[in-house]
Amino acid sequence: MGRWQPGARERLERAALDLFLEQGFTETTVPQITARAGLTTRTFFRHFADKREVLFAGEESMPEQVARLMAGAPRSLGPMELIATGLPPAAAAIFEGRSLDYLLRRRAVIGAEPALQERELRKFSLLSQAMEQGFRDRGIDDLTARLAAEIAVTTFRIAVTRWLDQHGDPDLPTTIDQTLTAMKRLTSSPTHD
Repeated sequence: MGRWQPGARERLERAALDLFLEQGFTETTVPQITARAGLTTRTFFRHFADKREVLFAGEESMPEQVARLMAGAPRSLGPMELIATGLPPAAAAIFEGRSLDYLLRRRAVIGAEPALQERELRKFSLLSQAMEQGFRDRGIDDLTARLAAEIAVTTFRIAVTRWLDQHGDPDLPTTIDQTLTAMKRLTSSPTHD
């Protein structure tokens, strides 16, 4: 087994995704993943805590990335301006090194497994909490900070879904912009009694 060959992590990810799609997440074992990748189980656990981490690795760094991006943004930007200028680079950081094919395959695996869907929702909740704190750190009141964070995360989630549904065309920054524009139209339209 080529356990010291470069690219072990990527090989494990590919093998895991293939198996998750072929036979289901629950039915796939770590030894099956490592056998498919031509690596050892020990190598798998050097890269991932468990098979879920193949799909959610890096999740724990998202709040820190968001906090860093928000802290580095000009103080003159209001909440909506910060969302409009900050979401595209945040998305780029989150998806760095991930191909559209990988993201589509990952989405299919998560969509087929309720426990993974819950984990995905947890990720968005952590992202929202980080953004809310980032807005508060910028001196925004609690209600506005919470609303802005929820708007940002909802916009991000919907934009990514649309982008994947359209197989990457238009690109993600354009799709984020279109989604924000639609949200602004919705919130500025008059209410009917």
